[in-house]
Amino acid sequence: MVRTQIQLTEEQAEMIKKIAKSRHLSVAELIRQAVNGVIKSGAGIAAEERRKRAITIAGRFRSGKHDISEKHDEYLSESFKQ
Repeated sequence: MVRTQIQLTEEQAEMIKKIAKSRHLSVAELIRQAVNGVIKSGAGIAAEERRKRAITIAGRFRSGKHDISEKHDEYLSESFKQ
């Protein structure tokens, strides 16, 4: 393992200690788990790679709607209301 040092706000430090205690983990282990979550979520993927993935997936799914290019704002607004 590599030892590293981070700075947290007082509120962050307090909350992370409470969460670690409630899960019966050390603060270090909880932080390692959080870092793994970020890594797995793809947050570290470069912008160019994200663009490539988005282009690759475009058009692979069907909504059944034939006016998406005209009413995309309406459909997006409706989906956020749900």
